[in-house]
Amino acid sequence: MYNTDMANVGSNVHRKDALEKLTGRALFIADQDIPGALFGVTVRSSIPRGRVRAVRFDPSFPWKEFVAASAKDIPGKNAVACIELDQPLLADGEIRHCMEPILLIAHERRERAYEALGHIEIEYEELPPVLDIEESAAMKAVVRAPDNIFKEFLIEKGELDAGFAQAAHVVEGEYRVPHQEQAYIEPNGAAAWFEKDGTLTVVGSVQCPYYVQKALKAAFDLPAEKVRVIQAVTGGAFGGKEDYPSVLAGHAALLALKARKPVRMLYDRAEDMASTTKRHPAIVRHRTGVDKEGRLLAQDIEVLMDGGAYLTLTSVVLSRGAIHAAGPYSCPNVRIRAKAFATNTPPNGAFRGFGAPQTLFAAELQMERIAEVLGMDPVEVRRRNAVVEGSVTATGQVLREGVAAREVLDLCAKRSDFARRRKAFDAWNKKAANPTWRGIGFALAYHGGGFTGGGEDYLASRAGVALDADGGVRVLAASTEMGQGAATIFSQMAADALGIPYEWVRVQTPDTFKVPDSGPTVASRTTMVVGRLVERAARELRAELEKSGSLPLISGGGARSGGKAVSRAKWNAAARKLLAGKPSREFITQYQRPPGIQWDDKTYKGDAYGTFAYAALAVELEVDKRTCEVRVLKVVTAEEIGRVIHPLLAEGQVIGGTAQGLGYALMENAVYRNGVMRNPHFTDYIIPTAVDVPPMEVLFIEKPYAYGGFGAKGVGELPMDVPAPAVCAALRQACGCWFTRLPVLPERIFAALPKKTGAVARRESLG
Repeated sequence: MYNTDMANVGSNVHRKDALEKLTGRALFIADQDIPGALFGVTVRSSIPRGRVRAVRFDPSFPWKEFVAASAKDIPGKNAVACIELDQPLLADGEIRHCMEPILLIAHERRERAYEALGHIEIEYEELPPVLDIEESAAMKAVVRAPDNIFKEFLIEKGELDAGFAQAAHVVEGEYRVPHQEQAYIEPNGAAAWFEKDGTLTVVGSVQCPYYVQKALKAAFDLPAEKVRVIQAVTGGAFGGKEDYPSVLAGHAALLALKARKPVRMLYDRAEDMASTTKRHPAIVRHRTGVDKEGRLLAQDIEVLMDGGAYLTLTSVVLSRGAIHAAGPYSCPNVRIRAKAFATNTPPNGAFRGFGAPQTLFAAELQMERIAEVLGMDPVEVRRRNAVVEGSVTATGQVLREGVAAREVLDLCAKRSDFARRRKAFDAWNKKAANPTWRGIGFALAYHGGGFTGGGEDYLASRAGVALDADGGVRVLAASTEMGQGAATIFSQMAADALGIPYEWVRVQTPDTFKVPDSGPTVASRTTMVVGRLVERAARELRAELEKSGSLPLISGGGARSGGKAVSRAKWNAAARKLLAGKPSREFITQYQRPPGIQWDDKTYKGDAYGTFAYAALAVELEVDKRTCEVRVLKVVTAEEIGRVIHPLLAEGQVIGGTAQGLGYALMENAVYRNGVMRNPHFTDYIIPTAVDVPPMEVLFIEKPYAYGGFGAKGVGELPMDVPAPAVCAALRQACGCWFTRLPVLPERIFAALPKKTGAVARRESLG
């Protein structure tokens, strides 16, 4: 339904934000000069669970210079409005995790504000904490009454017992994944002040401005028209600035209310890493029945997630994790039981992939186990079970279009030369003189685009374009640019829908007073869902211009599609005629559910997502026999993401997501003791750098989705799903060991090696 010869869509146009960021003119919140602003800091709990008995301020310290705020100063609800109101903006007596905010302090000098923290003493009554999932499930203590369970889901399909009764083999496995830090380049920051008319204004490094507005409305008992949230230039987010900015904005605003001055709160890296949300740790258990040919007959899956002390976004993370837990495979009999538990650790929240990387790691390693039990090629086992058009998922969703699991699998296997390389590495590993062991691993995944089930209906997102008197077109959307290229993508779509040059389009800074609520910038929905709204609005504007008769010919794709591109003078004249003296005119569209989509939230059955994107990845690596260090040699990945709007940006998303996935697999080790992260620095929480990222070949397959912006699906999260299981599969070949717990650090490889059995045990010993 789309012209395949567009002027901008499908091309590598220059990024809208490139020049400002390259030249340093882009102003992050820490760079902005806010006259008269104080600096705010946070007094935090040093225990994981207990009660505050007393707070003592050093009487010799000059407190008159400072502004202090506590829970008693909050004019509205002492809660961070998210899915629930269970998390206090400031602790009021009860402590449920280390680093929980208790008090706020502000001073005109930032270093002086931090100095004040050393002059406050908090006396606690300590209570026994619950610090991991299994302790919480066993009710070692009550974190959240009555049973420590935040949320649970049950997904059932077919007859599980009958499926296992038919199985030739039953394969079991348990898989564990840890916290992971988002590691955005810019720590959290926000500034707040009250205008003369009482309007609360917040500017910050935010991912979802309307989420922040919602939280501030509740905490300060203000209507929407009195709460303005503006996104500053944002240096990365990866989900980590979806929920937490509501906390920080509330703190800055509370100090501003108390001080009657603007207040900035800027976290340093250590505070950011120790205090903010992380990827949910999880335990995933599989019991799988297969026939002699390796076809799935029954899947019994249990998912346990650690939500931390408060709900934040845990229920939706668990939901997506549960729905993806069976993997991109057809199976007639499935049961998925998923629970998220409360622990006395800082809350966990959104991170790229949103629950799917945890459960797909388990699903893909389980396929490796099945292949080994059957003595089959792991790619062939996947091929035999991969979904095709007409397949039915665990929720009962019939996959009707754009199903590309086998296509990405076959392309990746071919381009990586998987079968031949696997044989070559087997031969390499038999030679005792070689200094390394080598392996190649494979993984396949799918990822649902947009909010789950009826989520997009609930959001009722709105976005559009505005035509200004100078002839310029502005994109109006609350979706934020945070490095992924949203501003560029929206401009490409608007330009091609209107038939004008890309340079004539600009994107309005997300500001709750200037753009409609187009929902959060999450869930691989920006290009697919919001981009579709922008496209529709631009087409409405185009129709109005054509109807006016002032532009008899507007080429949908410029000169490349054979039409005559409109001149700027003619365009400006047409704009003035349509506006009729008004400064601008907005064209806003609202989300419409694609036809045929049905979902039942009570039974958790139906169409979980409008569509899925698909990815396969092959990774080659080697393990040093002496040090057990792993070096990734090469990655080949094939991705089907619908229409590729900007090939270079899409490739960058895949490379970046793959690098994060490799870090998740091999490096990123968040160390928690007594419920708090003990390595909140990039010197001891190691993430991949440029020298760690291997050569990557990124291949795209295009199957345009009829209800996505210009046929696009989502790309942001999908690449995160496949690296970790592929790495562990490669390590199985290289070392002969199963690594079912992440990250696979050198010391874990070393500890596992003496346990090798069979032919692998006959390799030379270390040293």
